[in-house]
Amino acid sequence: MKLVELTEFIIKELVNDPDSVSVKEFPSENENEVIIQVMVPEDQMGRVIGKGGNLAKALRTIVQASSYVDGNKRVNINIDSY
Repeated sequence: MKLVELTEFIIKELVNDPDSVSVKEFPSENENEVIIQVMVPEDQMGRVIGKGGNLAKALRTIVQASSYVDGNKRVNINIDSY
């Protein structure tokens, strides 16, 4: 499974309105790094980040582990609201 699709699948399961989620990959200056931008509505940020950032940490861990299996690239996930 591709990293963006995996990230999008997990985020959409966490929010109330899955259609409001936007997940995109951006180029990085470092070829061994993948940058994933997650955009969610402001009122859903708590559901994505979790108490103390635990859900965001878990998301990053899962996606990073998947990256190691596929190509061993570092994954940087930025979560922001609109």
